[in-house]
Amino acid sequence: MHILLIASAYNSLTQRVHAELRDRGHTVAVERTPHGDAVRDAVRRHRPRLVVAPMLKTAVPRDVWTRHTCLVVHPGPVGDRGPSSLDRAVQEDVRSWGVTVLQADEEMDAGAVWATADCVLPPLAKSDLYRGEVSDAALAAVLLAVERFASGTYTPRPQDPSAVEIRTRPYLRQEHRRISWEDDPTETVLRTLRAADSQPGVLDELLGGEWFLHGGHPEDRLRGRPGELLATRAGAVCRATTDGAVWIPELRPRRRPQGPAGVKLPATLALAGRLPALPERPAPLHLGDRRRTWTDIRYREEGHVGLLSFSFPGGAMSTAHCRRLLDAYRVACSRPTSVLVLGGGRDFFSNGIHLNVIEAAADPAAESWANINAMDDLVEAVLTTTDRLVVAAVGGNAAAGGVMLALAADEIWCRAGSVLNPHYRLMGLYGSEYWTYSLPRRVGAPLAERLTQDAMPVTATAALRYGLADRVVDCGPQDFTGEVTRLAARLAPFPATASRIASKKAERERHEATKPLAAYREEELARMLRTFSDPTAPYHRLRRAFVRKEPPDGTRPDEAAVAAGSAAC
Repeated sequence: MHILLIASAYNSLTQRVHAELRDRGHTVAVERTPHGDAVRDAVRRHRPRLVVAPMLKTAVPRDVWTRHTCLVVHPGPVGDRGPSSLDRAVQEDVRSWGVTVLQADEEMDAGAVWATADCVLPPLAKSDLYRGEVSDAALAAVLLAVERFASGTYTPRPQDPSAVEIRTRPYLRQEHRRISWEDDPTETVLRTLRAADSQPGVLDELLGGEWFLHGGHPEDRLRGRPGELLATRAGAVCRATTDGAVWIPELRPRRRPQGPAGVKLPATLALAGRLPALPERPAPLHLGDRRRTWTDIRYREEGHVGLLSFSFPGGAMSTAHCRRLLDAYRVACSRPTSVLVLGGGRDFFSNGIHLNVIEAAADPAAESWANINAMDDLVEAVLTTTDRLVVAAVGGNAAAGGVMLALAADEIWCRAGSVLNPHYRLMGLYGSEYWTYSLPRRVGAPLAERLTQDAMPVTATAALRYGLADRVVDCGPQDFTGEVTRLAARLAPFPATASRIASKKAERERHEATKPLAAYREEELARMLRTFSDPTAPYHRLRRAFVRKEPPDGTRPDEAAVAAGSAAC
């Protein structure tokens, strides 16, 4: 069946629906449609049998939905209506939720229901839930709705007010997201911050400026006057509440009238020049389970298995992130384990270099160069680990250099809901991270070229079929870490594991004799340096558009969506 996806942005859910429908044999077109005329134009050009809107911020025009069946994905249960459904659910600490696929109608979210799916909402950030539990439920509902439509026999159910509680709630504006630092306890502050992550953030005043706060994590020991900044850690700031404190990883300045959009940055970088002298309070790498504090890199051991987990906002890895993770990786490699799991968290694995930090740098070309070299150093360390098996555990999505980081491991285990984007082209980059070595070695040269040139999202199931992954872990987001730990513990004592470790060094030496890793890196970086050094290269325009959420000039609607969507919520 020919299906058209219309979306305000090519975000994580749109990518997943796109890839999953293609896996099931449908021909799928995707168009970024920020307004009604764009919807009309897309439908006119593609002439689809079915229109699906995984994430649409504007109403489908009446002349479109009266002529075509248009299915809209609403991230809320039947009867819930409004543009801030998930935001409100998180802020109100709702734990049982759902997703509805309904037919576009005169009133938004009021159309007949084609399918629903329930989900739980653990106390986590909205964007994490959206890419996890909500994404799983949305996909299940979309696939069921598409199947019902294809049958030609299903009649969608109208929303009957006598049978369903109808709740139409307005957009959750900043005045209803405000934090009262003098009055709000930690749990209230956390819910407010989580409900606004990753967009729109919580508007607040800090050090003489207006900032949107992004992300929030509890702190169990530091205390101070409510609202006071207490410490820094890995780019985040710790701020006191009435009964504790929270870590805030990122800030974005409020946009000035007629000025460019602010750039979301690590908090200490955003506050550079304003931040008073605060103690840096690094968390220990081996953090006991009883500590209720935030850190973006953790290490623990289960028998002969080491687990090095990391979680960076949006999956972006700055030069500093890469260097700190490399330091932690070296510590993990000094431990007496036979299997090392890299990743294993529930959200993003990695999306490669940190475009926001690069854009905000005084010299973006120089920062791009430093960042890609730091990524290469990390990937090289994984590629040259020969005394243990390394498993990349991809619980969420991964893109560009993040996929290539995973490919450096001996095995890749993906959660069933993860989506991979193994390409750089739509950001105007050739790429590095030794991809010219690891990707063809995994999937063969022809498929490697197709994956990098077609620039399409890949489901975990397709990744397994292509050879990009070695195992698909079919579980919910909350269960991924435990499942990976259990599987790694079973892998460690196998005699075959010891044999594989024994042969790794010889295999690496054979490959090195054929073509040294340094040669792959030199060839890749030569092309990257030419791009970074050329102010007219498309990379600079595309990076700027991505960071500032602007449409890249001269790009087709579908390409603009893909280029700007790899790390979107």
